[in-house]
Amino acid sequence: MGEFEEFAEALFGQLAVEINEEKEIRQLAVTAKDDIGSEVQFRELEGIAQEILPEYKEKVEKFLGVKVPESIKLEFPELEDLKRLKGDKVFADKESKEFVIELFNAVAKEDLKKIAELMKQDTAKYLVYSTYAIQYISKITTTYGDYLDNVVYLNRFILSRYPQIILHKQGEPYKSRFENVNSGYLGAVKMTVLEELIHSAQENLQQVNKQAATEVNKINEELATIILSLDTQTINKLSEYCQLQAVPDDFPFAKKANLFFFLNPDHFLIEQIGPDVMTFTHVEIDPKIGESIPQLLDIYKRWLVPIQQHHAAFTAMEGMASFAIEKILKDDPDFQNYLTTFMGTDFSSYQVRKSMGKDFTKSLYEKLGTDTFKKMIEIPPNTRELKEPQLYLKKLSL
Repeated sequence: MGEFEEFAEALFGQLAVEINEEKEIRQLAVTAKDDIGSEVQFRELEGIAQEILPEYKEKVEKFLGVKVPESIKLEFPELEDLKRLKGDKVFADKESKEFVIELFNAVAKEDLKKIAELMKQDTAKYLVYSTYAIQYISKITTTYGDYLDNVVYLNRFILSRYPQIILHKQGEPYKSRFENVNSGYLGAVKMTVLEELIHSAQENLQQVNKQAATEVNKINEELATIILSLDTQTINKLSEYCQLQAVPDDFPFAKKANLFFFLNPDHFLIEQIGPDVMTFTHVEIDPKIGESIPQLLDIYKRWLVPIQQHHAAFTAMEGMASFAIEKILKDDPDFQNYLTTFMGTDFSSYQVRKSMGKDFTKSLYEKLGTDTFKKMIEIPPNTRELKEPQLYLKKLSL
């Protein structure tokens, strides 16, 4: 087996827990369906979602004071299609987009041969975008929905199986326990449709996020290309200096990959400096590393601007959605049952969950009311303003 083939196997090794969990969910759903039989029946996901869509579209527009796209529609992907969709959510320039789509398609099909071919075809792109495959796909069993290009996607794999699995785990008598679980199921669908409709209304924030993420990925590709071009002596010297795990000499790609993952700014700067790097305007690097890779400092400096834009836009989008969901669904019994039956928590615990984006939105809402959401979408906050909302309010008043 060649080194690329071994790397393809290693990729699935990193996803083994998730792939096993997917198999377990499938099996649990079959067992639950067989045991419950015809005693109780959950409604089809499509019927519930289509029924509530107009009402929840109206709720979002009324609360946010912002329009949801007229052409919004629902789709219900199963697991493999959902994994392909995650590839569409990786923002890359035209030259890299096709590679990303092929990579996620191969991961969705668990096609090791194709992944090894893609590595050989463009190793730099593989180093950058395989990390997304691991990051996104590892969260698929906890992701109920997604949004992209006027389409709300609901995770059929999870939402059509979890209600039966939860009811089965609670045990008999199924009929008397059905009402609470079914209410929680409706709450999960309501929350998911609501969240993705909110994301659909955040058009300018979505575009800022997309452009910034694309630029970050271009810079990371540039770094990968530089590291792959380094000679063996430099790679060995840097690996030893950075105290990376030793790799045999007959695995040259693995040595370079390890160095890339270590020096990738998403890892290196955040590990070295911490999350405060998101508000920095200047970075420095170890001169010893800079001697071997003279371009590295410039790459890190150029990376700071788009990563901060990406971080700020994404945090604002998620925070706005969390705040709006809490406000819109606070009195909804189905949502409260969702928190109890699906999440094992309650609304009070849900309310006190902290997040920078939600806290920022709450601070603005106390001052601006409904205008908060339109302002956040039209004039995205920066990373410093997210930590200090009064700076954002001051900017608005200028």
